[in-house]
Amino acid sequence: MSTASSPASPQPAGRRSLGLRGADAPPARRPDSFYEAIGGEPTFRRIVHRFYEQVATDDIMFPMYPEPEDLGPAEERLRMFLEQYWGGPTTYSDTRGHPRLRMRHAPYPVTPTARDRWLKLMTVAVKEAGLAPLHEATLLDYLERAAFSLVNTAEPGGPQ
Repeated sequence: MSTASSPASPQPAGRRSLGLRGADAPPARRPDSFYEAIGGEPTFRRIVHRFYEQVATDDIMFPMYPEPEDLGPAEERLRMFLEQYWGGPTTYSDTRGHPRLRMRHAPYPVTPTARDRWLKLMTVAVKEAGLAPLHEATLLDYLERAAFSLVNTAEPGGPQ
């Protein structure tokens, strides 16, 4: 077995390709992705915008935002994250790096009450998007698991 690279194999022997694109390569389109199946960017834009419409008037969620006078940047970040997660453009990582959800949410007290309210508002937004039942269930399942994983603070007066 030779350890030299051959023209048919641009990777040195013993190395696996990680499938990374060059920085100047166009984003790969994944026509079979969940992102495309539910309508791509317009669908994610509608869902996330509807979610933030509710956040703007919510007594639990709104105070959690460090710049409540402008929820636009938070709305854009969530939309880009969800699009990337579901197979759309990699704009989130291209502009912000690895998502690191738990680390990015660590400065904010995410209690079970905040988690439940976030899920309630997001569920409304997803249901209003009119997705096919399987797509709706898939998206809500992920959002629920993500929300549960981000709880980092016990309820005041609750068990420690």
